[in-house]
Amino acid sequence: MIIRPHLYQRPELITVFGGSGFVGRQVVETLTRRGYRVRVAVRRPERAYYMQQIGEVGQIQMLKTNVRIRESVARALISADAAVFLPGVLYSNGKNNFKSVLIEGARNVAEFAASIGIPLIHISALNTREGSSVPYITSKYEGEKIVKGAHPEAIILRPSIIFGPGDNFFNKFSDMARFSPILPLFGGGKTKFQPVYVGDVAEMVVRALDGTILAGRVYELGGPEVLMFRELMEEILSVIRRRRAFVSVSFWLGRLIAGILDLFGKIPLVPTFATTGQIDILRYDSIVSKAAICEGRTLEGVGIKPQGMGAILASYLWRFRVHGQFSKNTA
Repeated sequence: MIIRPHLYQRPELITVFGGSGFVGRQVVETLTRRGYRVRVAVRRPERAYYMQQIGEVGQIQMLKTNVRIRESVARALISADAAVFLPGVLYSNGKNNFKSVLIEGARNVAEFAASIGIPLIHISALNTREGSSVPYITSKYEGEKIVKGAHPEAIILRPSIIFGPGDNFFNKFSDMARFSPILPLFGGGKTKFQPVYVGDVAEMVVRALDGTILAGRVYELGGPEVLMFRELMEEILSVIRRRRAFVSVSFWLGRLIAGILDLFGKIPLVPTFATTGQIDILRYDSIVSKAAICEGRTLEGVGIKPQGMGAILASYLWRFRVHGQFSKNTA
């Protein structure tokens, strides 16, 4: 395994594909604090102009980009010193589906980044695996395989579920608990997770870019706690100080309900049910492997102490309490 040469140690302009999403915003903010210039390559830049306030004048630029189109990807990488691939879809929607984004989009970025000789950081998922019957998981795996083939020195990061302000997991189920007297335990709530803080994921991206970790490797990112889905729901209820009943829901039934609601769209004033993609993710354990720990392919392995959920969840889930920040310590 080779270490990045000096050329890779401090790239100046980073193109972040999907930089306006939950993880992307944190990555962009972390990069700007370290002095990098960032090009945010997104489909709808008009929705991300507010991000320019994160950095100094001219430090962040927006560019309309479609990862499905090779010419668009090439334009986004002009004069770039490195690329970060972050686009993610939890359900297929027309042309913006699993195959076009997670596979073909990943291929376009990896091939062009390799052709111009710049580093690539590819964000995947911890429960990615071969032979899965779940389209989302299969697409993530195929995307990884293509990236490895096209850009052998690409660094692949596999995070477990990610928490932090604006996340799509803890916020969603907290919102559901505001309106529903029950919370679903998909598959009995036994699937294991190792929630990782979004700030730690962003820090790992920076470590990958500044040359302090080895190129061409797959890193598994998890926090200090391993919890079952049921325990995560209990943690949410504890933080938002509410009591709710749990109901076991099979994966197929949950997926059926989510699929129907996806078709009809969001009902006004009612929080959305989990998407089919989110339910698919809940099928498989998402914890760091023993091999990754032994080989140092983890946060701790590169010198990052992962932060626990504790006070971080409370810092942004308080708004789901009955009286918000003024709620008493009783449920």
